[in-house]
Amino acid sequence: MGQYYPFFKAYDVRAKVPDELDAELARRIGAAFASELSARQVVVGRDMRLSSPELADALIEGLNNAGADVLDIGLCGTEEVYYGVFSQGADGGIMVTASHNPKDYNGLKFVREAAKPISADTGLGDIERRVHEGDVVTGAEPGQRHALDQRDDYIDFLLGQIKPDEMKPLTIVANPGNGCAGLVAEKLEARLPFEIVRMQFEPDGELPNGVPNPLLVENRQATAEQVRTSGADFGVAWDGDFDRCFFFDETGAFIEGYYIVGLIAAKLLEMNPGEAIVHDPRLTWNTLDQVAAAGGRAVESKSGHSFMKQVMRDNDALYGGEMSAHHYFRAFSYADNGHLPWLVLAQLISESGKRLSTLVEERIAAFPASGEINRKVGDADAVVADLEAAYQSDAQAVDYVDGLSMDFGAWRFNLRKSNTEPVIRLNVESRGDRALMNDKTDELLARIGGTA
Repeated sequence: MGQYYPFFKAYDVRAKVPDELDAELARRIGAAFASELSARQVVVGRDMRLSSPELADALIEGLNNAGADVLDIGLCGTEEVYYGVFSQGADGGIMVTASHNPKDYNGLKFVREAAKPISADTGLGDIERRVHEGDVVTGAEPGQRHALDQRDDYIDFLLGQIKPDEMKPLTIVANPGNGCAGLVAEKLEARLPFEIVRMQFEPDGELPNGVPNPLLVENRQATAEQVRTSGADFGVAWDGDFDRCFFFDETGAFIEGYYIVGLIAAKLLEMNPGEAIVHDPRLTWNTLDQVAAAGGRAVESKSGHSFMKQVMRDNDALYGGEMSAHHYFRAFSYADNGHLPWLVLAQLISESGKRLSTLVEERIAAFPASGEINRKVGDADAVVADLEAAYQSDAQAVDYVDGLSMDFGAWRFNLRKSNTEPVIRLNVESRGDRALMNDKTDELLARIGGTA
């Protein structure tokens, strides 16, 4: 993806350590970041990976060398870097993490002031060029490194977004996957009437339970079983840097992120009527229905955090959600957060008196969906063109906001090609007709071909 380094991706840096990313390169990236942003103050945090302390130290040295002071928040999640940036009025922030990648990987996520994202077309490419060319500030007064202990303030912030006094006692299974989410969850537990059932709770860079990625079916079983055996009200699992969260109802069933978006949107609109809600184009009908019923205004955005955040800002949206388990909040500087979603769901369950399975089943019955299905194909462009030609005459509406979306009244689909691999991503939904949704999914997959 990168012009000079292939591990500079569209939104961040993800690389093998030390083959691609080492302390020296991290030092150069720090200097390049400070130079590109003319930064005087930068927040830095790191995840639990074994290589993260060394990389963070080198990164901070590079930032200091280019004249930037660093607020070092230590072991944390990406959202805590976001919070540090906007709460401290810093010029930017960097999180050392490889999220859900294998343990021999690490990486960097970047934001500028107010936790605005930095991606390939909004500065990351320029940082990469500076690293390659050595185009950095020299001769500046060296910056200083300061430790910043902000977690208690962050907990106060989170609790300020919900109504703790109205929460009922709940039992919640929490699985950080040996990432860092438990550092925040345990402090929230102390302030709320919840019993947190802990599993894979301690940050551990050895990743003894595999990569922290609940999207992998094989990674869900342990959480599901723990929910059932503990009699929990629901379960939540995170990726390593907890910017994504995933949910299980009280039966242990995994919940598609699509339906979580609608539930959160409806609850937040109940407390903040008339606001805008941003959603991605892959699956839409359930979200549109819940937003309309709650008196909100739905706004569509292309998938991807940089697009979602910009559309959020453009519309001053209250909340934005992607079916991929990213959830964005205006109160959180329009950034994604992995703890506010489960807190909002806990409030919804407390106030409605309904089980999470009931809340979700009502929505699945109204708008059954396939969930995202990936297929490896030889020529993704040809597959998309073929499906558009085959279904064009029956379509009531077609749009290209993110891939190809076709609406047939009773059912619709979205087909997107991956930017990085020869993979097609299919999503299908219907209006209250699961059999139709299943039939059309099978029909489309047969035409797409390829391999799972």
